[in-house]
Amino acid sequence: MDKLVNTVRPYAWGSVTALPELLGQEPTGEPQAELWMGAHPGDPSRADRGDGPRRLDELIAADPAGELGAASVARFGPALPFLLKVLAPGIPISIQAHPSLDQARAGYAAENALGIPLDAPHRNYRDANHKPELICALGDFDGLCGFRRPADAAALLAGLGVPALAPVVALLGAEDESEALSRALAAVLTLSGPQAAEAVRDTAEAVGKAVAEDPDGPYAPYLRIARDFPGDVGLIAGMLLNHVLLRAGEALYLGAGVPHAYLHGVCVELQANSDNVLRAGLTPKHIDVPELLRVVEFASCAPAPLRPVAVDGTPGEELYPVPIDEFRLSRFVLDREARTVDGSAAQILLCTDGAVRLTGADGGVLDLARGESAFLPATGAATRLDGPGATVFRATVTL
Repeated sequence: MDKLVNTVRPYAWGSVTALPELLGQEPTGEPQAELWMGAHPGDPSRADRGDGPRRLDELIAADPAGELGAASVARFGPALPFLLKVLAPGIPISIQAHPSLDQARAGYAAENALGIPLDAPHRNYRDANHKPELICALGDFDGLCGFRRPADAAALLAGLGVPALAPVVALLGAEDESEALSRALAAVLTLSGPQAAEAVRDTAEAVGKAVAEDPDGPYAPYLRIARDFPGDVGLIAGMLLNHVLLRAGEALYLGAGVPHAYLHGVCVELQANSDNVLRAGLTPKHIDVPELLRVVEFASCAPAPLRPVAVDGTPGEELYPVPIDEFRLSRFVLDREARTVDGSAAQILLCTDGAVRLTGADGGVLDLARGESAFLPATGAATRLDGPGATVFRATVTL
């Protein structure tokens, strides 16, 4: 068992207080957005096995079968297949989508062929992997996810009474759903100059008036966007998406091509081991509208929160089922009875409440406080969890 030393990424959208509170640290006054736990080369965790801190990706590369298990290596390759994070948006995260595996491989190869450095700000594909993801709320967490039905999006936009939005409303009236959504999003994202400034300004003013009249109405989520990103067409694009509010313990799965934006709260995120993001707005980072439109899946959906289900054969474990094997997220809400996790595959355990003691089959002990995490190699042996009142998230794979 290795206690992990993890990196906090200070993106501009991060909360100033949420991650320091989780980690038991004093705020620095700067935004702290994402806590990374894993072996992605962009910011790998570090572990000390007696010879000083070493990068987790390097430890795994030195002995993939010993660290990950032979079955995992055979199925997913010689790298940790997932990346665990805690996200803490204080202001909205960019409207974005992630590529499929084939799209990621092609995009990564194309940008390499063009000689674009991996750390270049204008690079879209920083690796050759897809990025499906699962988020689980640690408290109230709201965001935008997936397209509304075109008729619903048209009604929301038309309800503001903004003349500049009329062309978008008309496009949403197309008989074919995919055509309606793709043309509407493209029209919004390609607005520029005075036309864009007028449309966003008038929309923001109308949203403000609507929320003043009905603070809990359908426009309330967009007031935060209008305030934090003045002049950004992402305000209008966001109205094409469903608003979702997760309560503590509820989760949401997002596959390739699903447009989304997280607005506010704290969540655990488990995803494939990738950092590929195509952005549409609400960000100072690189935006590539043609590439985004190429990877987005233009189909409406009604996102429903996932709730955990009991796991047969593992008392106390609650699983968030997803249609992918590269990552598996479960949690333990511990009582006075000790629980165990098997060691058939590598896993990361993250304590988000209370404190937990991990005891290995060899008698080794590791204590985790709130906000701390541990990497457990695939030893094949069970690990015991003790800590009444603690909540522990478990990230691993499905074999």
